[in-house]
Amino acid sequence: MASLLTGPDARARCAWVGDDAEYRRYHDEEWGTPLRGDRALFEKMSLEGFQAGLSWITILRKRPRFREVFAGFDPATVAAFDGDDVERLMADAGIIRNRAKIEAAVSNAALVRDMAEGELDALMWSFAPVASARPRPGTLADVPAVTPESTALSRALRARGFRFVGPTTMYALMQSAGMVDDHVEGCWRA
Repeated sequence: MASLLTGPDARARCAWVGDDAEYRRYHDEEWGTPLRGDRALFEKMSLEGFQAGLSWITILRKRPRFREVFAGFDPATVAAFDGDDVERLMADAGIIRNRAKIEAAVSNAALVRDMAEGELDALMWSFAPVASARPRPGTLADVPAVTPESTALSRALRARGFRFVGPTTMYALMQSAGMVDDHVEGCWRA
């Protein structure tokens, strides 16, 4: 697969966008833009965890409902979810109904709630690599799925008790939260 694709607006974009309008909007407005703040990063970590094994467009389309049923990803509120809340979420077809992922989001919320304000942000961003070369046009296979930094971030989060934070998931978070800039050379956002 080529690394660039020209959209209906004549802009060259990273080819993973395909021809989906919501993917184009996400790519153009969010992906690779630095994201800061504990709540925002907790949401991103949770959604990336729910994405494991699925396509990101599935999560993106369900994100409004996720935000609704997870109380805007407020860590203190989500940390207070109990067994009845888990069952309520398991019955909600508007989200990914995976008990392990739901329970991980709740337990991860408790860990974030118990951290000092700004601590999750500082921890995650401490693993952002120094700027590296932009991926060159070629194939999307040239963009890594795991890096030493994402592996180290995963290890640090797991040591604190976080779940669904594997190295591949953390690299996807690092890309989407702008900790790395993997817009390929020639992309209008590059």
